[in-house]
Amino acid sequence: MGWFLKTFNYSVGKKLLMALTGFFLILFLCIHLFGNSFLYLGRDAFNNYVHFLNETDLVYIIRVIEIILVLGFAFHIWDGIRLWWQNRKARPVKYFVKTVDPKSTWTSRNMIYSALIIFVFLIIHLRNFWYEFKYGSIKETGATDYDIVVKTFQDPVYMIFYVVAMVFLFLHLHHGFQSAFQTLGINHKKYTPFIVWFGRVIAFVLSAGFASFPIYFFFFYGGN
Repeated sequence: MGWFLKTFNYSVGKKLLMALTGFFLILFLCIHLFGNSFLYLGRDAFNNYVHFLNETDLVYIIRVIEIILVLGFAFHIWDGIRLWWQNRKARPVKYFVKTVDPKSTWTSRNMIYSALIIFVFLIIHLRNFWYEFKYGSIKETGATDYDIVVKTFQDPVYMIFYVVAMVFLFLHLHHGFQSAFQTLGINHKKYTPFIVWFGRVIAFVLSAGFASFPIYFFFFYGGN
């Protein structure tokens, strides 16, 4: 067991952990987007979906998945901070004239900042939805989970913040996806262009998909 833990303390091990947890979180986002799509089917469809997850025998499996998900986020964030700090310590003195690697992109050079914005969004998102679904006082008025979503997305400040956060999610996923494949050693002139394209598609579908919900409920929702 000791050798396993030591592996993830080396630079390569840290990047490997980052890649694996990143793929796991992308899978979660795909499933989460599918679940959120029930919002477009109306109040009953979404409320029944939430009830199916939380009020049936499936709830025990969901609780285990939630624990794994929290660990996945925790390891991804922790490992990202370790890698950023490691790279920062490697150059303790900033160059007077900062040179930029022509192969790097703005996104790759600023992954830590897009990650921080996404982390802040995650905290606020959990407070507005997960906490309200389970413990919010608004349910005492008879409001359903669907009503909570509608009310939250019709807040202009939160709607704008949500959409902006999804832009940074796109940037983070776009670079992170292809970077994860490079970490796993899948980097070939024949396959890399497809991986980059596929990563861009996944990043766009996920970020645009999630952003569509606040945009719809703020601008187009007529009540259903």
